[in-house]
Order: sequence, then structure tokens, then C-alpha cells
Amino acid sequence: MTLPDDAIADTNQRMTAAASMGQGPFVAVFTLTTFLSALLLFSIQPLFAKMVLPVLGGSPSVWAVAMCFFQAALLAGYCWAHLLRRFASIRVAGVLHLGLALLALLALPIALPAHWGEPPPGAPYRWQLGLFAVAVGLPFMAVAANAPLLQSWFAASGTKHARNPYFLYAASNLGSLIALLAFPFVLEPKFGLTALSRGWGFGFVALIAAIGLCYWMVRDATGTPTGDQIDRTEPAPRITSGQRLKWIALSFVPSALLTALTTHVATDVASAPLIWVIPLAIYLLTFVLVFRDTALIPPQLLLLLHLAAVITALFELARNPHHNWVVSACVGGAVFFTSAMVAHRTLYAARPDARHLTEFYLLMSLGGGLGGVFTGLIAPKLFSEVFEYPLLLALTMFCRPQALIADWKAERTHLQHLLFLCAIALTLFWLPWALERLPDAGEDPTGVKRVLAVFNEKRIDWGKAAAPALVFAAFVVAMFRSARWQAMGVLGMCAAVVLLPSSVRRGEAQRSFFGVYRVFESYDKQYNVLMHGTTLHGAQRVRSEEGEPVADQTPGTYYHPESPMAKTVEMVRASLAETSAAPGRYGIVGLGAGSLACYARDGENWRFFEIDPTVVGIARNPAKFTYLQTCQPRADIVIGDARLTLTKEAADSFDLIIIDAFSSDAVPVHLMTAEALKLYASKLTPTGTVLLHISNRYLDLDSVLATTLPLVPELTGLLVSDDEAGGGYARSASTVALLSKSTATIETYRVLPHQDFKPGLVKAWTDDASDIIGPFLSKNK
Repeated sequence: MTLPDDAIADTNQRMTAAASMGQGPFVAVFTLTTFLSALLLFSIQPLFAKMVLPVLGGSPSVWAVAMCFFQAALLAGYCWAHLLRRFASIRVAGVLHLGLALLALLALPIALPAHWGEPPPGAPYRWQLGLFAVAVGLPFMAVAANAPLLQSWFAASGTKHARNPYFLYAASNLGSLIALLAFPFVLEPKFGLTALSRGWGFGFVALIAAIGLCYWMVRDATGTPTGDQIDRTEPAPRITSGQRLKWIALSFVPSALLTALTTHVATDVASAPLIWVIPLAIYLLTFVLVFRDTALIPPQLLLLLHLAAVITALFELARNPHHNWVVSACVGGAVFFTSAMVAHRTLYAARPDARHLTEFYLLMSLGGGLGGVFTGLIAPKLFSEVFEYPLLLALTMFCRPQALIADWKAERTHLQHLLFLCAIALTLFWLPWALERLPDAGEDPTGVKRVLAVFNEKRIDWGKAAAPALVFAAFVVAMFRSARWQAMGVLGMCAAVVLLPSSVRRGEAQRSFFGVYRVFESYDKQYNVLMHGTTLHGAQRVRSEEGEPVADQTPGTYYHPESPMAKTVEMVRASLAETSAAPGRYGIVGLGAGSLACYARDGENWRFFEIDPTVVGIARNPAKFTYLQTCQPRADIVIGDARLTLTKEAADSFDLIIIDAFSSDAVPVHLMTAEALKLYASKLTPTGTVLLHISNRYLDLDSVLATTLPLVPELTGLLVSDDEAGGGYARSASTVALLSKSTATIETYRVLPHQDFKPGLVKAWTDDASDIIGPFLSKNK
């Protein structure tokens, strides 16, 4: 329905007059409503993601897929706002949107849906997306639509700020940032998930009321900025396809880089607790800093910092991955901050007239959603390593102003230099590799092959720095002349990092939903080693010190014959021999390379619980490890998360349960809560033992168990450490917790190097609340 011109003019006049009499309160109401909406939007994300951990585990992919869903739901919300803005008057749009919000009340309180099935084994991407859609899809979409919708209403209000309502987006992201940081540091430790879910529901009701107030204040607006803001007769500027693609691309790169950086740090640097909080907080902060007319950082300085950060990050990727995880993480944070600042500032500079505001946000959300899909769903299937991270770093160079504008004639010389230096790089690094694989020509009178052999032997060591250095030389040729060739030069550096040995290309890698696994030879060629991200999951000796092949089935690393795990198995077996004629029953959570399988004896019942089929494939491959093939060729392996699979086991049935399920230092919190300990206790025989492998570089898990055990009165225990083992592949130091329903059983373990639990200043872990910050600070004080 279209109003007559006189009616529009009268309505606009009344709106302008009303707004002019109370612009301060009017702006405050819209700002606070936008702020509250953002608080709820970004508190529901970690809230529900934490709820699903007991069924999905603590893999970085859980968060990556969660981010993918939330970005898709954000897109749906922005699409809803755009449709309302495009095809309905404010009066009708307000009624429809409030109706959607009221409908979303049916999904509250936030919780796991009843009767939702178990995740399938392997890669539960679709299962997780479906779970999120059913549980929080409607409330999240209703809240997500508020940011663009409220801004479009504000633009139609007739206030002096109506022409540029984008400042509300900064307020929105400030609210998101506060919610994101408050959840792990304040909200969850103090209140727990159940109370926060109820509180979120009350907040959502308050938000509905606030939206209703905003709607009441602008219900008579025409949807077009009025008064001195825009001449009604002036046609809206036309939006081209090129502009739309630019908005999508400028949103795609930082959004994809957000998840890629998180995956890289959690997989290849160090999976410290809450590592995902930092990149996401930086991402939101950049919106707060750049969605404003006056840049806080001078553009030329920002571009220079970004250039330096990208080059430094690519050099860091070419270094030894274990050089210094703090430095690597800081470099990653710096390059992500400057990259997101550049991309979002370019995006803000390309913003359209306020009449196209909802379309702008819709396409921004589309780009962000595509970025999340690429890194969360496509990249793990496409790449065996985290190659998407260096690739996206290079693509950030194309987010710089003028990066895609080129004068081919003027830059032909730079292109020739670039190709020449790249040819040199390829010759130096690939010719020896190719010659090494030529058929043997017999004698080598000139000594060329001996020289090439020495060169090839050293190539991997110095090539990590030399390959990027050569391509960097090509980059320097053009860096002062053309933003385009700056980007092309960095692409060359990216190619060197991906194609040549580096921190993102080392060993034979397999990638699954649960991370990146690498099997490689140790430096002395004596061991095959299995690494999951930065965590050692087993090693087997395959050659003697003289280099001769050996068939050694003696477990190494944390599982060596004198380790706490091996000693516990021996003592459980000895106790059973004295008290029972029946063979023991053992449950092992976490297969790894299959090391523990070689401690089994004839007649015993050993069952392995492994969440990732990829690990099973590695352990069963005799070309990598022979523990399973030799010791338990028909090993009983159950696929699935241990909290779910152990539940199906008979009560009082295990004499020993070993929990050894850490993944790249990502603590499976749901396997160490009070509820998990009660589950283990219910599956133990009256004299059975639970062993938890709690070695960790970042968290004081000793204190966590000490404060959690009082919530499980049926269990008592102590700590056993193997501090003298060292850190080699033959023997690695470890700390385990031994728990039992029998005090007498625990007393027998006091012959091992032990200590009693000493509660620290940390909180107990439950499924409802698990504070990570306290144990982190306690470990690193």
C-alpha cells in the first residue's frame, strides 16, 4: 500500500518534530536495545556450544561447525530484516518481527532437545548443524535480525543521525564483545549453564519489550529518511553487481580467517583453554573501531602495520612449529587484528546510502557465512593440513584499497622480475628433489650426485627460511609501486609455505572432524611417531641405533613399561589373580597408536573406546604401527564419545578404566566433570580402578580433581607421577589420577611415587559449570 504524497509529507513532518523534541532519549533507546540484542546474540553462542560438549567432545571442529551454523543463522536473520525493509511498511514489519520473536519463546529455555539422537561416528557435521537448528535456530534468528532492522527504523526516524545509522552497528558489536568475554570469565563460573539459560530467557523477554518500544516510537515513519537528511525526490543511488561482490568478498576473508586462525592455533601451535575467545573478540573489536567516520588509526599506518604483520606471520609459518608458542600465537593475533581492521575499514568505506542498509548487512552476512562454510566445512575435506590459514593471510592483501586496480603496461617489468625470481626459487628447491629420484646412473666421477645428496639432506633445514626469503625478494621488487603486486608477492610467499616443508606442512597428515593427525619418523629415524596437533599420542621403535629395522612391540612415550599406566595394569592384574579366578575386564578411552594393547594377556577382556575412526585406521595400519596387529589383531573397538558409549556398558563390570582422551591439549572437560566421574564409578567393580591421564601444559588438573572429588563421595583416590622419565619417545613423563570405590584398593597404590590430592583455589567441574580460567592461572602462576 502506498500513502498519498500529502500524507507522507504530514507523517514525515510529525516524525521530524517528535524526534527533534527528544532526540537524546530516542537515540538512547535504540542504542540500548541494539546493545541488549547483541549481548543476547553472543551469549547464546558459547552457552549452547558448551551444552553440546558432553555429546560431541572438546574438538576444535565443534567450535568451527558451531561458528558455521551461527553465521548461517545470522544470514537468515539479516535476510528476514531485508525482506521486511524491502516489502513491508514499518507498521507491518514491526508486527511481523514481534510475532517472530514471540514464536521463538516456544524454543525456550535453551537446552538440548529431548529425544535427540546420538551423533553418528566419524564426522557428525550435519548432525551438529541439525541439533543447533532445532535447539536455538529460531531464537538466534529473531535476535540476529535486530541489528539491521533497528538501524533501518532509525534511518527512517528523521533525527539528525538518521542519515548515517551505522554507529549503531559499532554499539551492537561492543555488546557482542562484552558478552563474549563475560561468559567464560564471569557468567559461567558464577552462575552455571542452567541458570544462564533461564537468565537468557528473561533477557529475551526484556528485548521483546524494548523492540516494542522502538517500534512504537517509529511506527508512523515511512521508511525513508526525511527532513534535512535526504531529499525525497532524489532517487536512491543504484547499487551495482560489482559493489555487491565487493561487500561479500570483504566480509568473506576476515570471517574465514577467524575460524582458520583458531583452527591453526589450536592444531599447530597450542590448544590453550578458551583459545577461540581471543580471535572472536578481536574480530568484534575491529567492527567497533572502524565502523565510524573518523579512523582511529591513520590509514597509511594501518596498511603498513598490516603488511609487516602478514610478512612476519608467513615467515613464522615457515619456522619450526615448536619454536615458541607464545610468539606464534601473538603473531597470529596481530596479523588477524590488522587484517580484519583493513578489510572492515575498506568495507565501511564502501557502505551504501542508508536506504540500502539492510541489503548491505545481508550481503555482509552472506560473505561471513560463506567464509564460515569454507573454513568450517569445506577446508577440512579439501586440505589434509591447515592450508587455509596461509591462503587466507595472502587473500587479506586483496582487501587493501586499490589492490585489484592494475596498470598492466606500467607493471610489466615488475611481472617479469617476479616470474624470474620465482623460477630461481623453484629451480633451487625442486631440481635436487627431481634429480634424487632419477634412475641410478652408476658411478659418479664428477661428484655431482654427492653434492646434490648433501644439498638435499640440508634442504629441509634451511629451506624453511630460504623459500619465503626468495619469494620475499620478488615481493620487494614491486612493494613500493603497486598494491596489486604486493598482494601477488604475498601469494608467492603463501605458495612457498604450503608447498615446501613448514609448520603447516610436516610429515604425513590425515585430517578429520577431530583434528589433524601426523605420522612421521623421529629425527634419529628410530621411531614412528603419532602426533595429534601438538600432542604426542604414541611412538614405536622401528629401527635400531645402527639403523637396522626392528620389530619392537614395547610401548613407548607415556606407556613405557615403568609408566604409571603400565604399573597400574600390572597391579590390577595381580590383585585379580589373588582374589578371583575370572580374567580382568579393561576399558580404555582413547586408542592412540594402540600402545596399551600390548599389555593385554590371554583370556582378558579389553575394550577400546575411540571417538575418531581416523585414529582406528592409523593404529590398524601396519606400515605405521604394529601394536594392534601383533598384540590384539581382533581388538574390540567401540566408536563414539566415551560419555555416550560407556553409558551403555553394564554396571559394575570393569576392573580398570583408563581415560586417556586428550586431543592436542584440548581438555575434554565433559570427561572430567562430577557427572563423568559418577558414570565411571557406576561401571567399576567394587574393587575396580579408574585411571585418568591428566598430564597437561596449561591447566592445573590436579586441583580440579581435588575439588571435584568431594561431589562424588563414592570415589577416593591419589595422584601418581612419573617425573623421572624424561621427554623422549622411549619414555615420557606423565601424571595420572587413580580413583576407586575401595579405600583398600587405593592404599595398594601407595607403593608407587604418589601424593594425595590438595585442593587449590579452583572450582569443581560439573556439566553445568566448568571454570577453565582458574586452573589456567593456577598452573601458570
